[in-house]
Amino acid sequence: MEIIQIYYFYFFVIGLVVGSFLNVLIDRLPEDRSVIFGRSRCDSCKKKIPLSDLVPLLSFVVLKGICRYCKSPIGWRTPIVELTTGLLFVLVFLYNSNNTPALHSAGVLTLLTQLIVVSGLIAIFFIDLKHGIIPDIIVFPTTVIAFLYLLLNTQYLIPNTLSGLGAFLFFLSLFLLTKGKGMGFGDVKLSFLLGIFLGFPKIVAGLYLSFLSGAVISLILITLRKKTLKQTVPFGPFLVAGTIAAFFLDDAIKVILPFLDIL
Repeated sequence: MEIIQIYYFYFFVIGLVVGSFLNVLIDRLPEDRSVIFGRSRCDSCKKKIPLSDLVPLLSFVVLKGICRYCKSPIGWRTPIVELTTGLLFVLVFLYNSNNTPALHSAGVLTLLTQLIVVSGLIAIFFIDLKHGIIPDIIVFPTTVIAFLYLLLNTQYLIPNTLSGLGAFLFFLSLFLLTKGKGMGFGDVKLSFLLGIFLGFPKIVAGLYLSFLSGAVISLILITLRKKTLKQTVPFGPFLVAGTIAAFFLDDAIKVILPFLDIL
């Protein structure tokens, strides 16, 4: 294997492990359970899950997606979170390899910060999707880490902070105008993190993609009668998806443009 392929494999495996931990956060945080102490248990039979059944992705495949004891379905969210985290870790590494020397001292700090933020966003995506909440215990520490990175990289400090404030004020105005019916305050707090993470103009692209995808999915759900006009759809997952898409926008454009020239 070439050295770059070894790095891809390494970051994919690390992503799987982190994704397994994110599953614990997704399950326990909304229920105010400790994410550090206490063994994982089957949701159906409540038996402790042995360590051999906690190998990320592999255990799900070996067990064929069911509990070893009661044969209840484990649920597809578990491998989806692990696989998504693994793939995004590889993409973040690839993005940094294309734009900065990812494994040099300064590049490592950038890479680590981005991996932490992406991990937090993945947890927020699935928690908001399932429970309709965006936990402060994820948003605030992730925001602090992202801001500390800006303090160490002063060339991004002012533009990215202004982007965060702009996104925050925009969402705050929507929250106040709709009296909290258009979106929750969790989205408002999340918007600041997204702004300082993406900076300008990527935050504009991220928000555009978020609102566009949110509108399209909502229309589809209403058309299929899965939702009514009076029911709300969590907006956090769309914000996360739009942000991650905008983050990789530069490389995506580089890949797409040659095909457009051919056409």
